[in-house]
Amino acid sequence: MSSNGADAAEAALIAAAERGDVAAIEEALGSGVAVDARDARRRTALLAAVQANHLDAARRLMEAGADVNAKDDINDSPYLLAGARGYLDILRLTLAHGADLASTNRYGGTALIPAAERGHVETVQVLIDAGVDVDHVNNLGWTALLEAIILGDGGPRHVAIVELLTNAGADVNLADREGVSPLQHAERDGYTEIVRLLRAVGAR
Repeated sequence: MSSNGADAAEAALIAAAERGDVAAIEEALGSGVAVDARDARRRTALLAAVQANHLDAARRLMEAGADVNAKDDINDSPYLLAGARGYLDILRLTLAHGADLASTNRYGGTALIPAAERGHVETVQVLIDAGVDVDHVNNLGWTALLEAIILGDGGPRHVAIVELLTNAGADVNLADREGVSPLQHAERDGYTEIVRLLRAVGAR
C-alpha cells in the first residue's frame, strides 16, 4: 500500500468508527490498516467511536486489539473519555481490555474525578469497584469528593456520589489548595444533605 493509500485507509477506518459503521471497520481492518492509526488530532478509531458513544464499533475495535489508553492531542483516551461522559457499557469494556486506572486527563485527573463532578452515579461506582484511587488530587488541587461538591449541584445524584466516595474510604478532610475542606464547601453552598453525610463520617 502506498503511503497515500495507507493514509486514506487509516482515515477511512477512523471515519467508519465515528459513524459507528461496524461493517466498514471490518473492511478496513481486513485490508491491513493498523487498528491504532491516528488522525491529525492524534485520535485513534477507538477514541472516535467512544466520542460518538458507538458501543458496537468500540467493542469491535477493542476485540481487534485497539489501545484503550491511547491519548489524543488533548490527553483524552477511550477509557478516560468513557468515564468522564458516563458511557457505562463502553467504560466496562475498556476496563476489561486493560484500562490504566492511574492514567490522567489534561487536568491531571483520573476518570473518577469528572465522573463525580458530572453526576454519573453508576460510573463512579464502577470506577471505585475497579480500584481507581479515590483520593487522587488533580492539577486544580481537587479530589473527586471536592469536585462533586464544588462543581456539582448538591442534588440527589451528587449526594449519592458523595456517599459512594465516603463509603469507599475517601479522605473527607482532604482540603483544597486554599485549605477549604469538603465540609466547608458544602456548608458554604448550602448543601444540607451533603453536610449531614460528611459530618456523619467525621468531616471537619
